[in-house]
Amino acid sequence: MEHITFLVAVVIVTALAFDFTNGFHDTANAMATSIATGALRPKVAVTISAILNFAGAFLSVKVAGTISGGIVNEKAGLHPSVIFAALAGAILWNLLTWLRGLPSSSSHALYGGLIGATLVGAGLHAVNFSVVVTKILIPAVASPIVAGLAAWGATKAAYLITRKAGEAAAEKTFRKGQIASSSLVSIAHGTSDGQKTMGIITLALISAGALPKHSLPPTWVIVAAGAAMALGTYMGGWRIIRSLGKGLTEVRPPQGLASETATAAVILTSSHMGYGLSTTQVVGGGVMGAGLGRSGGKVRWGMARRMVYSWGLTLPAAAVVSGAAAFVADQGTWGVLVVGTALVLGAGAMWLLSRRTPVTAANVNEVTPVDVTPAQTAAATPSPATTTVAA
Repeated sequence: MEHITFLVAVVIVTALAFDFTNGFHDTANAMATSIATGALRPKVAVTISAILNFAGAFLSVKVAGTISGGIVNEKAGLHPSVIFAALAGAILWNLLTWLRGLPSSSSHALYGGLIGATLVGAGLHAVNFSVVVTKILIPAVASPIVAGLAAWGATKAAYLITRKAGEAAAEKTFRKGQIASSSLVSIAHGTSDGQKTMGIITLALISAGALPKHSLPPTWVIVAAGAAMALGTYMGGWRIIRSLGKGLTEVRPPQGLASETATAAVILTSSHMGYGLSTTQVVGGGVMGAGLGRSGGKVRWGMARRMVYSWGLTLPAAAVVSGAAAFVADQGTWGVLVVGTALVLGAGAMWLLSRRTPVTAANVNEVTPVDVTPAQTAAATPSPATTTVAA
């Protein structure tokens, strides 16, 4: 029993660490376009986003239920070590894509980690594949398309409505509107992604017998998850903010407002329905749609391809890493310690690599490629039409 109690404590701490990485990894979802257009100063933007992410965590628990009692069969008797392994894989993938400046999905990293670890630790019967298809895979394909089409139409409408107004006056108005629309995305992100960590912690408590099956997250879990995500958001995922705000397309205020409004609508609707979609993919689709919606606007397809590749790779890659971690962690306390040590060392190594070419609030709107090797920062900056962001 002491071993189980120790593992549950480790899982809770690790889940909150994942939530922290989710916060700074996905800050870009809400604030990248507002920062890119100058609607909000970078530090102000992440502060607002942190507060609203915390508030959003209290609005719904339907997605948490999808994780704690949907993806995984509660009757399978999932061991806490398996959940720990799932989180380890998800955190490492989050940090790797953050280092590379790739707006990949924290949600799919978590889902992939949970599926891979569960398959290894409990077998095929422990994964509800029908839920995976209907609640995760189908929304993963549909949501960026829906957001992109909505943002494209909204951008067209915005320019049509203001075609007789002066450009400077119109953009000033749209910048003010972006404060509201980006705030709405932050609330939506907290509502959607905050629940995923709640679901993981609840699943761990159920697996240890601390909560009955089909339980919803206790209040302390909601508060802790919201606070961890808010803190991570405040740290600012500047690398990914740069990729979405400047690397994918050159965003003007009307496009920013259109993209953010479409994104918030899709995320809030899906959260209400309990779909575990990726807010990152919704935002990416919205930004691309807005980029194409402006006459003469361009999408940097090299960056877009890298982003889409990372979307497709995230779930299976996290599943493989977490599956391997689950095999080791399932060996007992020493296995958990090995996985924990690997997680700490891997996270530390990626943080040290990121310090070689830091991206901060001061240089987030620069479009010079940033990579993990200093030598590449001396390379000539490509033309705006082909610029990509490497990290």
